[in-house]
Amino acid sequence: TGTDAILHAAGQTAVPTSVADPVILYTSTNKVYGAMEDVRIALRDDHYQYVEFPDGMTETQPLDFHSPYGCSKGAGDQYIRDYARIYDLKTVVFRQSCIYGTWQFGVEDQGWVAFFAIASLLDFPLTIYGDGKQVRDVLYIDDLVALYERAIDEGELVAGEVFNVGGGPANAISLLDLLELLAELHGRPVDYSFSTWRPGDQRVYVSDTRKAAQRLGWQPAVSMRDGITRMVHWMAGNMPLLHAVREAAHG
Repeated sequence: TGTDAILHAAGQTAVPTSVADPVILYTSTNKVYGAMEDVRIALRDDHYQYVEFPDGMTETQPLDFHSPYGCSKGAGDQYIRDYARIYDLKTVVFRQSCIYGTWQFGVEDQGWVAFFAIASLLDFPLTIYGDGKQVRDVLYIDDLVALYERAIDEGELVAGEVFNVGGGPANAISLLDLLELLAELHGRPVDYSFSTWRPGDQRVYVSDTRKAAQRLGWQPAVSMRDGITRMVHWMAGNMPLLHAVREAAHG
C-alpha cells in the first residue's frame, strides 16, 4: 500500500531512505538553539521575558547545539533539511517547545509539566532548579497532532521548511505559576524546594509560531489552563496507573 508519512520522534536520529516518496516529519527541539546567551532577557513581574522578541523566538535564531541530546536532535534536524535540498524529499522539521497532555508520564528531566502534576498528585517532593521564574511556552498534545496532520496534508507546500512549535506567548508559564495552578486544581499547597541552577538551562524560551499560522493555518486551540486542567483531571482518575508507573520506575 506504500507509505504516506513518516513521523520521526525518537531521541536518536536516523534518516529513512528506503521509502517511495512520503512526507517526513522530524520532531526536533528548541534545544538546538542552545543557551542563547546573546539574547537579552529581563525579569519583569516575577517572570523572565525576552527584551526584543515579544512574539517569541523565530526560526532564524542561530543554531548552537548544547548537550548530547541537543547535539543528536540538532544533527538530525540538519540532515533532514539537507536531504530535502539534495534529494528533494518532502521533509518538515518541527523545533518543539514543551509538549504535555494525558498519558504523559513525565520525569524530572523530561516532560516537566506532567512531572510536576504527577509529583503534586502523589505528594512527593519537587525540586525547583533556579528561582522558578524561568518561563516556557507549553502546547497541549492534541494541538501538536493537529499540526502534524496539517503538515502531512500540505507536504508539497512546506517541503524543506522548519517551524518553531509551541504554545506561543499566550501559553507561556513560569515554573512557580504552574505550581500555583496545580495547587488551585488540587485544593491544597504543593510541596517544593529550591536548588541551584543547572548548567545550560534557559531562563526563558517561548516559540514564535507565526510561521506555522501563516504557512499551515495552524494555531493552538487548547489554552494552557484548559489543557493542564484536562491533564490533571485525567491523572486524578487514573491514580492506580500513576502509582504503578512510579513504582516501576523507582522500585
